[in-house]
Amino acid sequence: MNRADGDCSPAYIGRFAPSPSGPLHFGSLVAALASFLDAKSLDGQWLVRIEDLDPPRAMPGADQLIVSQLTAHGLIPDQPIVYQSQRLSQYAEALEQLDQNGHLYACRCARRDYRIHYPGTCRTQNLSPEPGATALRFRIDPSKFTLFDRLHGKLTWQYGESMSDFIVRRKDGLHAYQLAVVIDDIDQKISHIVRGADLLHAAPLQEALFTVFDKPSPTLLHIPVVLGNDGRKLSKQAQALPLDERNPSRNIRRALDFLNQQQPPGSSLDSLLDYACKHWRPERIPKLMGRSETIGH
Repeated sequence: MNRADGDCSPAYIGRFAPSPSGPLHFGSLVAALASFLDAKSLDGQWLVRIEDLDPPRAMPGADQLIVSQLTAHGLIPDQPIVYQSQRLSQYAEALEQLDQNGHLYACRCARRDYRIHYPGTCRTQNLSPEPGATALRFRIDPSKFTLFDRLHGKLTWQYGESMSDFIVRRKDGLHAYQLAVVIDDIDQKISHIVRGADLLHAAPLQEALFTVFDKPSPTLLHIPVVLGNDGRKLSKQAQALPLDERNPSRNIRRALDFLNQQQPPGSSLDSLLDYACKHWRPERIPKLMGRSETIGH
């Protein structure tokens, strides 16, 4: 089931899904604002999901800080916030369904064993799952996916060249991101996804899961990621500066400028967001995977 058209669902439900590995930075704000404006411009709902599947990477209190930062910038979700750590039973049930239907296989390979795309080493070895020693991989089928992105148009991925079988349960027993995010999107009835282009590679993997669960995949819009002064993606891991909550209007204006959107002259935060919603034009967003931004204090 390939999503190769640009039709939009009449019931718009979008989401912003940060991980609590640290506070939001400017790149996070760009992604949050784009998803918020896209939803509100189409009279849709905007949800927030905390993707806290990986306890070792979580920073204590980061989830509350993220919510505080969003609130300070006028980005208020329309439903209660969902935490992935509270949905482990749903992921376990989905994993069992995939296993029973023959979509999974055990894999003992380490990430260092291959360069970019997993070569399918364990695909035909019929290994027995061993806790702590093997992960579970999803067997991709069909071998080609064509999807439509609202900014980048029609995109195609080929098995073995631009995608490969992927992990849905890690060796340490934790559920993997690709599985959790699809189950969440299905359960929350997400119709549109607006996120950074660094996650474009995940689109065909998630499409494969939507297909086997016989659910429609959300409409996609991948925006440029913010690059720091060093030319690398702005990220928490790279010690990006947290958002300064003291001047949210300035931050919103900078994010709108990055997204090449119209903005009024002087106005309050509420009127700024209202104007931005009414004048949201996703076709104006630069068609780049990443854009540099001078990052200061």
